[in-house]
Amino acid sequence: MHILITEDDGPMREMLSRFLAGRGHEVEEANGGAQALARLATSPADVLLTDVRMPEMGGVELTQRVKELQPEVAVVVMTAFGSVQTAVEAMRAGAIDYLSKPFKMEEVELVLARIEEERNLRRRVNHLQREVEERFQFANILGQSPVMQRVFELIEQVAPTLSNILISGASGTGKELVARAIHYNCPRRTAPFIPINCSAIPEQLLESELFGHVKGAFTGAERDKKGIFEEAAGGTIFLDEIGDMDQALQVKLLRVIQEREVRRVGSNQAVPVDFRVIAATHRDLEAEMAAGRFREDLYYRLGVITVALPPLVARREDIPLLARHFLAKHAARNQRQVEQIEPEAMRLLLDFDWPGNVRELENVIERGVVLARGATLTPDVLPAKVTGSVGDRLGLGEITDLPMEELERRHILATLERHHWHRVKVAEVLHIDRRTLYRKIKEYGFEPGLLGGGGR
Repeated sequence: MHILITEDDGPMREMLSRFLAGRGHEVEEANGGAQALARLATSPADVLLTDVRMPEMGGVELTQRVKELQPEVAVVVMTAFGSVQTAVEAMRAGAIDYLSKPFKMEEVELVLARIEEERNLRRRVNHLQREVEERFQFANILGQSPVMQRVFELIEQVAPTLSNILISGASGTGKELVARAIHYNCPRRTAPFIPINCSAIPEQLLESELFGHVKGAFTGAERDKKGIFEEAAGGTIFLDEIGDMDQALQVKLLRVIQEREVRRVGSNQAVPVDFRVIAATHRDLEAEMAAGRFREDLYYRLGVITVALPPLVARREDIPLLARHFLAKHAARNQRQVEQIEPEAMRLLLDFDWPGNVRELENVIERGVVLARGATLTPDVLPAKVTGSVGDRLGLGEITDLPMEELERRHILATLERHHWHRVKVAEVLHIDRRTLYRKIKEYGFEPGLLGGGGR
């Protein structure tokens, strides 16, 4: 590290300089505050090691001046007085640590080691922050179709604002990717982005996850816990599948959004919170409102801006672009030399309807990369669901003389495959409850991928 030693005691300054230079540091010296500021103006340092009591300008004043001019410099003060008050003043001025004279050189080494560790950590955090921001730039959301260009124009326009946003679209269309891109291109991008799937967490636990709880609020609540609205701390909360939220929780969520404060489960104390909400759903919330399952007032609070993501079938012209992107991504990740997609394979990709949307396309391409036997992804490595219809593979065209149980088995399996094993959706399509669907899956021994297509 580059260290500037500021000490009016010549022998002490020289001793420190020799010791630190011997440890591989680049060292400069100054005999007082004015000289230190002049040195820093021409040669910025990583660390300023300064005495507290010096003529003309003391160490506390020097610390204040340095932190105003170069806040990234780590300041360590040295005091011979053992005064806690002096050390406190220096720390308030911006010093990161202090040494009480007389001190051992090993103490100096320990302080510098801590500073170096913090600098390395800060560099890693900054690098990761830049990496995340670059990853979620709007340019990284792929799409050349007119419908996607309109989406890009809208999200670029609304990202810099602080308004709540509702993203609608079928499963696999990239709702969370868009939400992250909006967050990392808004004024809150340095604060947390906290996603939560409202359909994946049991209703009795979701309230605690959202709003937190106090010790003893319920069985198992052994300590106080912050909810995500407190954890967001000025950031963005992404409420995925908001359309699946219980109506009682909808009321509480509406209150938090309106009042900007939460009450933890088991507590009456209001805690101020600062957040932006981006919500997403695969459901038609206007239809849900008409059916009385979703609150109209919450809908308008969440959907100040609504972004509708099209299914992949509505943007077929983007399939080649997306397929080549996923090919390069998964070839690099799996260290495979697969460089292109055979025209016939691309035709099959373009002809398929992609009920699982972009997520399903990526799954198919990754599978193809792993199974490819050369530099080209060929039709034979594509799953049967892409190369032929589900009905053809199940023999649904030949139903004569089949027992009713076999017809049911084939129909349920076809529906599971067609909807990418999204069990909630499949239960809705079949007009049965989820418990019945789970029982049928177990009864018939179904597993994702029975037809070669994968699934979840």
